[in-house]
Amino acid sequence: MGTLIGIVIVLFVLGSMMALKPNGIDQRLDKLRMTARRLELNPKLVTCPDWIKGKDNEYGRGMLGQYCLILEETKLPHTRYQVIDGQWRPDSSFVDTSTDDKILTIPSAIRSTQNKNVTVSKTNFSLDKASLDLPVSIEPFVKGLLTKANSIVIYWEDVAYVRPSSNPAYQQKMIEADLLVLKANLEKWALQMQQQS
Repeated sequence: MGTLIGIVIVLFVLGSMMALKPNGIDQRLDKLRMTARRLELNPKLVTCPDWIKGKDNEYGRGMLGQYCLILEETKLPHTRYQVIDGQWRPDSSFVDTSTDDKILTIPSAIRSTQNKNVTVSKTNFSLDKASLDLPVSIEPFVKGLLTKANSIVIYWEDVAYVRPSSNPAYQQKMIEADLLVLKANLEKWALQMQQQS
């Protein structure tokens, strides 16, 4: 009887330990985010912004990976882009359709706390219709891009990158190379925006 109780206790302890171990996808995602952190891409898991199509192709639904590259001594315009047909397109709720090139009427979503007749310098959407040119393992999961002050932020489904069902070509040895291409593109887009400002 004592042996049976000992076996039950050992099985209970082993079962508890196995329940604490993260599954394979969580381990892959942790490796991806730790590599991104080492490359100064500052990854975070955030709620999908209301201007990006998230889960089930609905705006603002679900969670996305936010990877932010901070560029010291850089001044970027405040812009938002969505991915449409493999190209960056300005967020339609953020774009001013007026013909005056010198002023931008602030959209109602931004103006809610300000005077309704405030105008600021027109934002330069220099990345409009620029192709993503990201690795094929990352590009299908990219949802949006945000620039402001000295940072450029990309929103993407990083969990889909490591999930076998959505990325069957996943290879752990390619994580750093893919993230380096992502970082280089973020720097390139920021430089392009800065030169056009």
